[in-house]
Amino acid sequence: MKARVKWVEDRTFVGESASGHKLVFGTASGQEGNTPGPSPMELVLIGTGGCSAYDVVHILEKGREAVEDVVVELDADRADTEPKVFTRVHMHFIVKGRKLAPEKVRRAIDLSIEKYCSASAMVAKTATITHDFEVVDTSAD
Repeated sequence: MKARVKWVEDRTFVGESASGHKLVFGTASGQEGNTPGPSPMELVLIGTGGCSAYDVVHILEKGREAVEDVVVELDADRADTEPKVFTRVHMHFIVKGRKLAPEKVRRAIDLSIEKYCSASAMVAKTATITHDFEVVDTSAD
């Protein structure tokens, strides 16, 4: 896997993946304190949620569950001292679908966080990761 990061100005950078996707990121700069995009640590948190959401969708689809939507809300704390790693991450999953079996949703989330998601495995080296979920049945809609 390869990527490239280029400094633009102030605290603004552009990252480019090997597949050609680009994103602007950085931290507050200038008198207005504007941020050009997410900070690098916000990207790590978003990546962790995205990795796990991907797994959950894949596992539920493979199990022939009628999953329609997965949202992961993340809440994290960081260390007070450098390198200010994540020390706690809580992941709240909202899984929508038709007559989803809660035990299968729980299993999919557990498998993702404990086995398949490489991002959560890396974050877990410094942070306690907890999670919960809710299932929203859309069959009545």
